[in-house]
Amino acid sequence: MRCVIARFPFDLTKAGVLDSMKGVKPEAITTGESVLIGRRHYPVKQVGEVITRQDRRDFTGGEVTRAMTRLGFTCRSNQEPEPAAPEVLTPLQNASAMLGAPQPESQPQPESRPAPALAPEMAVTAAADANADAAVAG
Repeated sequence: MRCVIARFPFDLTKAGVLDSMKGVKPEAITTGESVLIGRRHYPVKQVGEVITRQDRRDFTGGEVTRAMTRLGFTCRSNQEPEPAAPEVLTPLQNASAMLGAPQPESQPQPESRPAPALAPEMAVTAAADANADAAVAG
């Protein structure tokens, strides 16, 4: 298959790439993309350098990736997947989150009525009765 890498045409075949990369030790993949050739992952720049015999600065990784993909090799990006963006809340959802989740409604309790307050004159009488009862008992 005819591929253009660094403005030069190359007639590449999958078997030719496999033969060229046979015996080549893969370099560490630190950034960028890699190509799976055989059972090894190679940096695309290393593959491009071996198959074109050009300096790595003369071509881009995209050119080699495109050529290797067209030949049927698996190319992958070495970039870490970005963490999922936090869900953007609407102002209403934000206010609801700040207030907390609604509490489950319990069964309505019968209204309890407070004890009736005694009129001031009745309170004095009740206190006097208590004192009198204490004196009789004692």
